[in-house]
Amino acid sequence: MIVPLPAFIAVPLTAAFVLPVFGRRGRSAATLLANIVTISLLFMAVSSLNQSRSYEVGRWPIPLGINLVLDGLSGLCLATIAIVACGAMLFSASYMERYTAKCKFYSLFMLMVAGMNGVVLSGDLFNLFVFLEIASIASYALVGFGTGPEELEASFKYMVLGSIGSLFVLFGVALIYGNTGSLNMAYVSRAINESSFTPAVGFALSLFIAGFGLKAALVPFHAWLPDAHPSAPAPISAMLSGVLIKALGVYALARIVFNVFGISVPVAWVLVALAVLSMVAGAFLAIGQWDLKRLMAYSSISQLGYCVLGIGLGGLIIASGGSGRQMTWASLAILGGLFHLANHAVYKSLLFLTSGSIEMATGTRQMSRMGALAERMPLTRAACSIGSASIAGIPPFSGFWSKLVLVIAAVGAGYYWVAAIIVFVSLCTLIMYLKVHRYVFLGEPAGGQEKLDRVVEPRGSMAVAVLMLACLCVLMGLLLLPAVRAVVLDPAAEVLTSGLDYSRRLTGL
Repeated sequence: MIVPLPAFIAVPLTAAFVLPVFGRRGRSAATLLANIVTISLLFMAVSSLNQSRSYEVGRWPIPLGINLVLDGLSGLCLATIAIVACGAMLFSASYMERYTAKCKFYSLFMLMVAGMNGVVLSGDLFNLFVFLEIASIASYALVGFGTGPEELEASFKYMVLGSIGSLFVLFGVALIYGNTGSLNMAYVSRAINESSFTPAVGFALSLFIAGFGLKAALVPFHAWLPDAHPSAPAPISAMLSGVLIKALGVYALARIVFNVFGISVPVAWVLVALAVLSMVAGAFLAIGQWDLKRLMAYSSISQLGYCVLGIGLGGLIIASGGSGRQMTWASLAILGGLFHLANHAVYKSLLFLTSGSIEMATGTRQMSRMGALAERMPLTRAACSIGSASIAGIPPFSGFWSKLVLVIAAVGAGYYWVAAIIVFVSLCTLIMYLKVHRYVFLGEPAGGQEKLDRVVEPRGSMAVAVLMLACLCVLMGLLLLPAVRAVVLDPAAEVLTSGLDYSRRLTGL
């Protein structure tokens, strides 16, 4: 099935403006349309896996016009965004009844999805920035959707730091245009490759790393995330942690570094250092948290480090002049990072949705005020257990397989200390989620038996969303099967390992 590339942007963008009209006929009509759109995007994204093509907007030839590019990496990201968006939208149908202006929520949600799809499809630096801003502005509003003091403070903080990140990216785009005379990624990569790497180009790369690092919430650019995730409605927390920080941060950073500038040893070491710092600091900060969603927010910072570590380690091997067997380990490391990106999107979305169910049932996010919820919320406990086992890397759940690939790649390439850090952080992750289960689902009820008796587990579409993501946590290890891997993971890894050659080959330059 060949899906026109503009449809991935046009469908959610159109829905964003149509949904308020449907809302006048009742919330059920808007909810039905929103779910139809997200399910349609899921089918479109899955059917576009392992496809490579480009689309010239308005039939203007590049570099005069704008182009959209679909390749293995953007296809994987589109599918990941669609899966998480589908689960979050199903969950929102009942969860967002707690809030007013439900149709405005759907509209902002669709704008965010359109922006993320635009980022992963854009073949033009400036339009990548435009779509990044569409998704960012929608997410600022969604974080503060509850309009309470905590939500508004978190939204404002997120907006300020996010705007600084966007400013870094915009300055980088301006410097690149001034030095190469083009904004098309393929033309820019050729211009940089054919000319010397000037200080201005190097400064632009530094701005991109800082800007996209802020969007990804990598340590030390992470200050906005621990406030934004707990304050946002649970479906938005799932979207922020599951796909937004990856599409606007990790994907954009990897695309720029590998396919536009070309990976170098110093840049690869910067990526590895940011990844290790995020993994360790995020894990240590999460263990001490008693706010359930804040714990998961710091955990997201830690887990994002795994994704960047795989990409950075693969880039380090490539930039160091690895050949033969070393290139095999480089490709495996990048594949492991991208595989973990997809896995983390699913199981962290699942965990945030279960935290939303728990908060909705108990009226609190503080684990010290919970306890003994296992009997009252068996489905939520089972789903949270599956998500926790996945994120901790317990076999046979999905997180185990991507972490195993990263460990094998690190050991094979001779980076034993990297493998040790991966295992150590996994143990820390296991400790923090054992704490969650101990104080949330086990023990004695903190508010007494009477309060516990009032706890009711969410049903309907909320349960369907949780079950869908829980099943994926069990099944995603199948992506490593040779036939499936050749369609989903290998094409994505090949985009980054091909470096500068890939974008030029794809656009015929």
